[in-house]
Amino acid sequence: MSIERSLSWFCMAAATVALALAIPRTEAQDYPTRNVTVVVPLAAGSGMDAIVRIYAEELGKALGKPVVVENQPGAALMLAAQNVARAAPDGHTLVVASAPVLAVNPTLYKKVNYDAENDFVPIALYAKSPFVLIVNPAFGAKSMQDYIKKAQDSANPLTYATTGAGTLQYLTMETLKRDHKFKASHVAYRSPPQIVNDIVGGHIVSSISETGAALSLIQEGKIEALGITASARLPALPNVPTVAETMGIPGFEAVSWHVLLAPSKTPRPIVERLHAEMKRITGDAAFQKRVSTIGLMPLEPRSIEEIERYIKSERDRWSAVVTELGLARSL
Repeated sequence: MSIERSLSWFCMAAATVALALAIPRTEAQDYPTRNVTVVVPLAAGSGMDAIVRIYAEELGKALGKPVVVENQPGAALMLAAQNVARAAPDGHTLVVASAPVLAVNPTLYKKVNYDAENDFVPIALYAKSPFVLIVNPAFGAKSMQDYIKKAQDSANPLTYATTGAGTLQYLTMETLKRDHKFKASHVAYRSPPQIVNDIVGGHIVSSISETGAALSLIQEGKIEALGITASARLPALPNVPTVAETMGIPGFEAVSWHVLLAPSKTPRPIVERLHAEMKRITGDAAFQKRVSTIGLMPLEPRSIEEIERYIKSERDRWSAVVTELGLARSL
């Protein structure tokens, strides 16, 4: 091959590589070309929905296009995930997921229409949703030890409510029952507010409840809170001990969490731009304060790789719990 042809070939190859590298940058520079939709797997008015609406406005300002919140509840939180897994991977359709969607349901359900491990890339992990063991004050339990002793001594199993078998609240209570050898019968409800109302009315003895749903009634003294399932006390309920400290279980934590995801094949420059904007928004003190006021725990921003490792560790942990309790592929 002559020197001239060699130089020509080299220049063409270099131009091809440069063009290939420029395509993702162009996509990121042009993005977004239309409204961005964040799909939420719960109904409007939920704590998850409320947080998304807080950051959607700020994200829209940063991107220069409106960020629209679309609620798609259903299929044990899985409807939204399966729909976004199939969406065009161009950064215009994102989804919020939680621990059940990515860490529990893949082991619990016989059929899951998305791949929790491979269909998504994380954008931001920004909040934990702790649970709280609540009882009616008339029940007479002032601590988790009181509750467990009463359950052990009761002639009939106590009742406890959650929003369904296989939820994190259900798995948490079933684990406590197994480890501390007491009986309690599960009662499934449609929504956390219904559970809280029936605790106040004395129709149900107890619940591992979403903290946000019970927060105001706990603060008003209409419900007794015995333990928070997070690893640290909740700022909104500073006098309620964690399960870890009250039961002497160092490191115990059973929480859900909120993570913003994009389809896995979304170009990396778009993912990194979204991650950078969400890091700025969710790291802001005002945002974190608003998250705290609705009974959730704001998280400091993490890198994409750190989020991926955290989700994997949660998936390994909860899939093991589901299997140990004999619930794998049971629904």
